Amino acid sequence: MNISALQKVRYEYKPKLPSILAGSIDDITIETGAPTEAISDMEELRGIFKNTYGKPLVTFSKGKNDKIKRQLKVGVILSGGQAPGGHNVIAGLFDGLKKGNSDSTLYGFSGGPSGLVENKTVILTPQIIDEYRNTGGFDIIGSGRTKIESAEQFAASLETAKKLNLDAVVVIGGDDSNTNAALLAEYFLANGSATQVIGCPKTIDGDLKNEHIETSFGFDTACKTYSELIGNLCRDTNSAKKYWHFIKLMGRAASHIALECAFQTQPNVCLISEEVEAKGMSLDQIVDQICDSISKRALNGDNFGIVLIPEGLVEFIPEIKKLIGELNDVIAANEKEFAQITNYVDQLYFLCSRLPECSYNIMQTLPPDIGQQFLMDRDPHGNVQVSRIETEKLLVGMVEKKLSERKANNKYNGKFSHQTHFFGYEGRCAFPSNFDSDYCYSLGFSAFVLIASGFTGYLSSVKNLTSPASDWVAGGIPLTMMMNLEQRHGSKKPVIKKALVELDGKPFKTFAEKRTIWAEKTCFMFPGAIQYFGPSEVCDSSTITLRLEHEK
Repeated sequence: MNISALQKVRYEYKPKLPSILAGSIDDITIETGAPTEAISDMEELRGIFKNTYGKPLVTFSKGKNDKIKRQLKVGVILSGGQAPGGHNVIAGLFDGLKKGNSDSTLYGFSGGPSGLVENKTVILTPQIIDEYRNTGGFDIIGSGRTKIESAEQFAASLETAKKLNLDAVVVIGGDDSNTNAALLAEYFLANGSATQVIGCPKTIDGDLKNEHIETSFGFDTACKTYSELIGNLCRDTNSAKKYWHFIKLMGRAASHIALECAFQTQPNVCLISEEVEAKGMSLDQIVDQICDSISKRALNGDNFGIVLIPEGLVEFIPEIKKLIGELNDVIAANEKEFAQITNYVDQLYFLCSRLPECSYNIMQTLPPDIGQQFLMDRDPHGNVQVSRIETEKLLVGMVEKKLSERKANNKYNGKFSHQTHFFGYEGRCAFPSNFDSDYCYSLGFSAFVLIASGFTGYLSSVKNLTSPASDWVAGGIPLTMMMNLEQRHGSKKPVIKKALVELDGKPFKTFAEKRTIWAEKTCFMFPGAIQYFGPSEVCDSSTITLRLEHEK
């Protein structure tokens, strides 16, 4: 296999662990807290999760644990979109299993959750693991977006667990995937199976977090990757002085990536979806905000700049959010019939009598190519595929039109040239930063300790992440503790609640204090590429968002 010089060196990197996990395997015991509750809908969720609801928080500490060295058979699943560090979660899980008992076995389920349903496995060996340590991607076993939801799928998953005599299944995924993990843990117990289920918090979007899950893995690396690219464009536009760059960034349901990249690069405009929704901003008001910055900078002779746009912005604009919700319901209710209609004009005709008049009028005003993007196939979880909606191009077109109107009214005298970008897939499989390499390895090792200690229905947790890795606090959080009920496919479903940008939180408040200056002045920062060697403050640092959240 051909490998790069960096890949060769990264194979040799030894991830740092919390001190409790770095010591003797014989000296890790469990401390449990009081029973927990879901964040809302407690009674309904208690009824759904009869066997797994209300479990206590778990922390690891020094002490004797008779179970830690037992021989185990464990299966691991990579679920959903890729995130840097997934390979290290598997490496940490593998090393923990082998450290506990060299005869333990780790199966990789090929292609995501479907691998569990269809019993497609590969036995992960030291040779395989060593080829993927500290590398990006999910290609060690592949990923997939299959959702285990039908009775047949749950039964097939149980049959696979029985055939392989599995002690546990580890699901590495985001909020939807770990909701599936919680349902699987409940199903196994309800059907007399001893197979445990443990989750690991993955998503570059950063929306799987709470006081016990401080960040999801991959967020750090993705933000640093995007910020390097944004910084390059900042430098380029400050050199050429002729383009406004409209950059859409991944983040389907939350603006954490956009906010973190704003901290790292200081763009002229950064839209925060959660603020748009809270203020009830219309699409026209958002365009005005961008045009105000362009007009002010033009007065200084600066006909260039940077605009950051969260991927999921359209779902937070009140009139567009309402439209998408109504489209989702109509399409779900008429799925087979609608799937047969391929012409956009015919699709609009189909929707005419089924959508409320206000929403139908919005659909008619959208450019046809953008309108078609709103009607594309939903993902397996029923969500509109916002990454395929070219919000950046929609905004550019509207900005261009409004600037022409301002120019006609002598309210703008600049030049507007633009470029559009979407930074998404570029960050999902990057070489993980030292932070993500360490964090992911610790999550995998913690998952092993939870399994060996007999826990199920938990998410692996590592806290105190702004401190040196040796001071990180490892343990587990009950999956049901993070849940509520939400409308999906026309009915209420249990789901892990997404963590959005908190407008009263320290990160957003810090951003809000600075953005007025950024909107008019050129204050760009250039973070450069991810560094793996050098001073700890350069190589091992966490995100600015995480550091602000930890400030007293």
